[in-house]
Amino acid sequence: MLKQLLPNGLPVISRFITDHNAEGQACFSNRNAEIMSWVAINPVANFALGYTTSRFPVKFADEEDITEYEAYLKDRPGITIPGGTVLRFVDMAPGETSPMHRTVSLDYGVVLEGEVELVLDSGETRTLRRGDVAIQRGTKHAWKNAGAGWCRMMYVLQESKPFKVAGKTLGEDYGEGMGDVRASGPKAAS
Repeated sequence: MLKQLLPNGLPVISRFITDHNAEGQACFSNRNAEIMSWVAINPVANFALGYTTSRFPVKFADEEDITEYEAYLKDRPGITIPGGTVLRFVDMAPGETSPMHRTVSLDYGVVLEGEVELVLDSGETRTLRRGDVAIQRGTKHAWKNAGAGWCRMMYVLQESKPFKVAGKTLGEDYGEGMGDVRASGPKAAS
């Protein structure tokens, strides 16, 4: 069976959430087992929210984690969720570069499709290809689609404690042109 494609030519992403049945066996949850929806953050980049958590450790009882995630699907979170995690997918058009930006978070960025150049504010760069991962530790950076087609990245983000470099406390900085990207926000009600 052929995978359905988005208008940018990349495949849709299906989300499958597991749970337990009445006998204690693993099963698939019927809640939010769907093709993920995408939000355009500007004309050349799209976000999809794969999952979120709002606390550590995660609370599975009574599907509390799924309920909190569903709330974020209605009113999407900022870049990070205090005390939790964010799983996000980003598609970027060919030749495009994100604004230079910093998040106060630990980010795992995995290239799923295409070729992406990670540009640091020092001028250093690395080219990442499918399967490569960048570990972002609160550094100022930009992402450049270095390929001929749309690229796709998957990010797992967790907030970090504020930190100082060269005597200066570094904060979030989204640069210019990040569209409708929200700063890290408050914890979801539990």
